[in-house]
Amino acid sequence: MTLHVITGRGATAARTALLLAAGGERVRIVSRTGGGPDHPLVEKVAADATDTDRLTELLTGAVTLINCAAPAYDRWPQDFPPLAASLLAAVRRTGARYVMLGNLYGYGPVDGPLHPGLPLKAAGPKGRVRAAVWEQAAAAGVPVTEVRAGQFYGAGAVSVFTLMVVRPVLAGAPALVPQEVDLPHSYSSIGDTARTLVAAARDERAFGRAWHAPVVTPSLRELAGRLAGLAGAPAPRIEQLSGREVALLALTAPFWGELHETLFMPGVPQLSDHSETEAVLGVGATPVDQVLAEML
Repeated sequence: MTLHVITGRGATAARTALLLAAGGERVRIVSRTGGGPDHPLVEKVAADATDTDRLTELLTGAVTLINCAAPAYDRWPQDFPPLAASLLAAVRRTGARYVMLGNLYGYGPVDGPLHPGLPLKAAGPKGRVRAAVWEQAAAAGVPVTEVRAGQFYGAGAVSVFTLMVVRPVLAGAPALVPQEVDLPHSYSSIGDTARTLVAAARDERAFGRAWHAPVVTPSLRELAGRLAGLAGAPAPRIEQLSGREVALLALTAPFWGELHETLFMPGVPQLSDHSETEAVLGVGATPVDQVLAEML
């Protein structure tokens, strides 16, 4: 029976594990806490993915390593390189195929739709480290692919939308966000991202390049309005935090200081093109209302 190893235990990792298990494939999900979904074909292991020897042991005999792990948001420049190096070393040692979960940060600001053929020109530290992780893996001579998702939404997602919008909107309270609220923005559901990871892991054509997870592109205000409509909540009241307000919040927690690079691109809509993913891997975007209904 085919074995896949997934590193990370967040919502995307859990959904990916369940999709593979539903197809009759064994999954070993590795995280520091040993968490993960309950399923007869899913084995949960507590281990640190930066321990290369232990990760190699856990990966031996597996067909694929699917990485959904990431360091704390404010620690990417310091902690992503050793994590990525350990994952890549384990793949080299075992011969497993390597599927990476990434995002759109590596492109930097782009005038027009984002597509996987664009160069990774991000200048900020978070975008640069994301780009470097992919560039190093792509140059390593191993079978590797990356699935780049937009801002996450859906059940279990952790993002600006889920953390700062959902609860206030459902409570009829104002929502303050560090993001332009009336520009189109690319959102990837947890389920669609997991389906893309699984499709990439199973398709030889996926390797050697990156793919975009399916997205929908409403504005934040529109997405919040559709959530409120489904929940029977009042029309949402959403305001954008100013740069000064975010700077003041950064004095209270490091997370806020990280948002300037990735969310403050005034007047620039973020539009991701996933047409190749749909055409080749057969994965399209789930309707917005269906994803929001799952959240509710």
